[in-house]
Amino acid sequence: MSNAPVPRPPRVYLAGFDVFRLDARAFGDRLRAICAEYGFEGVYPLDAEVPDDLDGPHKAAWIYRANVDAIRSADIVMANVDDFRGPGEPDSGTAFEIGFAAALGKKIWAYTTDAGTLIDRVPSQPSPQGRTCARGFLVEDFGLQKNLMIACSARIIRGDARACLAVMAQDRDNPDAMPAGQ
Repeated sequence: MSNAPVPRPPRVYLAGFDVFRLDARAFGDRLRAICAEYGFEGVYPLDAEVPDDLDGPHKAAWIYRANVDAIRSADIVMANVDDFRGPGEPDSGTAFEIGFAAALGKKIWAYTTDAGTLIDRVPSQPSPQGRTCARGFLVEDFGLQKNLMIACSARIIRGDARACLAVMAQDRDNPDAMPAGQ
């Protein structure tokens, strides 16, 4: 009988705009349960309890620090990068979390149910320099599902959180395999 410590499951920070859902806490519980099914420990941004005595700006700063600490403690960041509040754009807080995780050298996985490339989904008009959005800015056209900074820093899986976790588990169990969708 060995006294070797049992390895802990990889910790996965669950980034995404799901924290803005009306059922955000229950949704987080479901995400953590799905993580456990695949042998991961899910860490949801709403896991930490915000002190009741904080006002708006102090509450925001507390949440920021708690989420940054949770990302630091995670092995992997898994992000919901579905379009949020506009076509082609994930939640800006999620984009920050992806960038922060990339700066820390964390593995980053993302999932989206959005179909097509960025240029397919963002309403745009042709111009001599390329397609422009309603505000007159170029829409990048690299054939990617998301902005290149997200698409090049994360392994993006087409599907929901469960689909992403399934591929993450395959990758963990067979690190030489290329994930689906890549």
